[in-house]
This record gives sequence, structure tokens and C-alpha cells, in this order.
Amino acid sequence: MVSLTGLHKFLSAVVRLETFPTFITYLIVVYLARYWKKISRPRECRSVLMVYNFGCSALSLYTLYGFAIGLVETQSFFKMETSPVLQNVYFWYMVCKRIELLDTIFMILRHRERQLTFLHIYHHSSMLLLSDYCYHFTPWSAMAIFLALNSFVHVVLYLYYGLCAMGYQPPWKKQMTQIQIIQFLIGFLFSIKGYTSHGFCIYSIIYGMSMTALFGNFYYQAYHKKKNI
Repeated sequence: MVSLTGLHKFLSAVVRLETFPTFITYLIVVYLARYWKKISRPRECRSVLMVYNFGCSALSLYTLYGFAIGLVETQSFFKMETSPVLQNVYFWYMVCKRIELLDTIFMILRHRERQLTFLHIYHHSSMLLLSDYCYHFTPWSAMAIFLALNSFVHVVLYLYYGLCAMGYQPPWKKQMTQIQIIQFLIGFLFSIKGYTSHGFCIYSIIYGMSMTALFGNFYYQAYHKKKNI
């Protein structure tokens, strides 16, 4: 069961994170997006999106490389000790998650309010806090496996959107979503093993369940439900 004391300590640490004000500001901006649409015209931002998406893909590739090097040098993927090699990578991963909040800003500027789903907002805001928490409190090998998987997915994801901004839509949009789901399933199974055998906290399991369920529902709605209508 989830310890109330442990939950209180976790939430207290989250509130003290340096990215917490950014998290609150992000939610306010999302809420105000409906009003922005009423007083503005949609922007295309095509050239900016090209640079932005390819830049995010490159930065994710850098963090993926760093996490891979750190994990190769570790004695165990389940090791819950600070790794000097990984700590620098955690910093750049945190920077990456801050930059990726611009996804939402571009959606608002382009009046793509249908893309501002609960999944999108939950994923971006939670990863912002998670990256900060990991950098300051848990720069471990045990957490690096999750973030390495996420970095790999984002290399592919932002490459896809960068190509779309160039006017070419790759034919692997569906497969990209499948990769995202596989990422969370692997992380979910890793969390269960870590919790049952290595003393992981239960929150990684809860988060993994939430992300798997949300992305699984998105996949069903996007690729299966429409076919059955």
C-alpha cells in the first residue's frame, strides 16, 4: 500500500522543486489558451518548427547517448546510488523537458486546441517535474533506464515532426505511437521488478500504469475505434 508519510514527503519535495513555478505557469497558460484563440489569428511557425523539432531530436539523441554510456558503466540497472557520470546527463535531460514545453506554446499559437488533450498536458507537466526530481534527488542508474527509453522515443518523435514541418509526412505515425506504448510497458515491468526485488518506491508503478493506460487509450481511439465506426 502507498504510505501516507511517504506520499507527504514526495509531494513536499515536488513543491520545492525549482521547476514547480514553471509547472504552475504552464497550467495557467494552458487554461488561458481558449482566450488567446478569441483575440488572435493562427500562426504557421513552419520554419521555427523545423529548427525546434530537429533541435529537440538532436538533444534527445545526446541524452540517449549519455544515459547509454552511464548504464553500460554501472554494475546494475537497479542500482539506487548517485552516478557522477549520469548526473550531467540528468541535467541536460531536465533542460530538454523544459524546452519541450514549447510544444504546447506552438499548439496554442497555431490554434491547435484539439491537440491540447489531457494526455498531452499530463505528460509534459509530469515529465517536467520528474526530470527535475531525478536530477536533484535520484540521479541513479535505476532511474536512467526510464529516461533513456524516453530519450530514444523523443529522437524518433521530434524527427517525425521536423519532417512534417518540412512538408513531408513519414508513413510511420502509427508505429511511432506503438513505440511510445512499448516504452511505457517496458518501464512498467521494470518498475514492478524494482519494487518487488530492489526496494523501488511504488510511485514508479503508478506512473507507469497511468502512462500506459493513457497512451493505450489514445492508440485505440486513433487507430481502432475509427475503423469500427
